[in-house]
Amino acid sequence: MHVVVAGASGRTGRFVVEQALAAGHRVTAIVRDSGPYDRPPGVVVQRAEVVTDAELTLPADADAVISTLGKRSNQDPAPVCAAGTANLVDAMRRHGVRRLVVTSAVPVLTSGAGEPWWFRHVVRPLVRRSAPRIYDDLEAMEQIVRGGGPSVDWTIVRPGYLIDTEATDYQLVPEANGSTSVCRADLANALVAAATDPSAIGRSYGLRRGRSLQRMTARLAT
Repeated sequence: MHVVVAGASGRTGRFVVEQALAAGHRVTAIVRDSGPYDRPPGVVVQRAEVVTDAELTLPADADAVISTLGKRSNQDPAPVCAAGTANLVDAMRRHGVRRLVVTSAVPVLTSGAGEPWWFRHVVRPLVRRSAPRIYDDLEAMEQIVRGGGPSVDWTIVRPGYLIDTEATDYQLVPEANGSTSVCRADLANALVAAATDPSAIGRSYGLRRGRSLQRMTARLAT
């Protein structure tokens, strides 16, 4: 499978590239025109401004697009996720690529499904109010994805607060939220796995951190 990773130079995007390579996929990493990128062996780099390039191109033989686009700061007024995803969807239509997996976030799901009462009524509303530009942008992005029509086979993954810790036996929660922090390695693994899972098409998932895989392995070895 040929996987295109948008936002590949970001903190999560780098993990997605690593996980896709580990799963045996060919990878094209889309990174910004400016800024350094340490290309892993075997990865093709495409320099592009996804957020502003309405004529964005994709590799002719791409099978799936995984997006880890995101705002770096609540002070940034530009709708990074919505605008970038709109350009990705348009490019997918032009190049005949159907599969799209995108990264959103827990506060976007307003139903509160899967959340304990304290998280639903205290934590999520507080987080949403603290960074309205970020979550308004992600909400608009989800609307673009869902409105992509029959030519887009989409999946949305909504992690909680992202941390840089070791991988776990995480859980994907269909059409609901997880209420834990999530390590980036787990998110990357979930995004890559979803890209090859036909049952994930047209669905959204929360992500819940599990037990440390390293600690579980160590216990089994003793």
